[in-house]
Amino acid sequence: PPSPLQPPGRPLGPCRSFSNNKIQVELDESSGVAMMKFKSPPVNSLSLEFLTEFSISLEKLENNRACRGVIITSAVPKIFSSGLDITEMCGKSIEHYTEFWRAVQEMWLRLYGSGMVTVAAVNGSSPAGGCLMALSCDYRIMAENPKFSIGLNEAQLGIVAPFWFKDTFVNVVGHRTAERSLQLGSLHPAPEAHRLGLVDELVPEEKLMEKAAAVMAQWLALPDHARQLTKTMMRKAVLDRLVAHREEDIKNFISFVSKESIQKSLRMYMEMLKKRK
Repeated sequence: PPSPLQPPGRPLGPCRSFSNNKIQVELDESSGVAMMKFKSPPVNSLSLEFLTEFSISLEKLENNRACRGVIITSAVPKIFSSGLDITEMCGKSIEHYTEFWRAVQEMWLRLYGSGMVTVAAVNGSSPAGGCLMALSCDYRIMAENPKFSIGLNEAQLGIVAPFWFKDTFVNVVGHRTAERSLQLGSLHPAPEAHRLGLVDELVPEEKLMEKAAAVMAQWLALPDHARQLTKTMMRKAVLDRLVAHREEDIKNFISFVSKESIQKSLRMYMEMLKKRK
């Protein structure tokens, strides 16, 4: 079968692929579209290593003149990404927390501020940090499976989504929906996520990649510069807010995560996950 990124009737252009441990990237130079797949089983947790690889991969694509858009998806069945790796936040040094949180910020600044067209093909559940990654893209397509859910559910773990997570969420679903969803730490099943505007489209799982390629082609039909300037105009204020308060945001994260009560609830959460397995 032809590659989902290949327009019908065109020979498949040279496909450049570079794979790291946790992220697999393939660039079709004829269409200018890259496919980025998360492959860090069991649940694509956003560990320090994963986040670093993600930012480097994105930067490589940004610097490649042949690349105009990227489709982000998962190579792990039933899960897009389970969000931040809790082990990175448990019983570690202040230096480690600093490095980890800086990597989380970097991932978002790069993805939310990317000049490329970014399409999230959400082919599994996507809580917390996984939801943030999808929210940071230009367009979200989700597999039409009510077992898959998406949301910023930090409140359920007794933690709080940072202001820039919140800003990204508000910009997608509006203030009232974001406020309720964040306070309740809701994980929305795919049909509800679509109703709330958290995802733009639902498609049957087997059609997900085909649809992502079609949406990408539609976005790439426009001149890049007009689209990029518009995107910058829409997103600049939110990006600038984090850039201006980066160090303060890191300090807030450290003081929060170092609290014994928070460490305790994270440990309890990890125990619960172990039992579930």
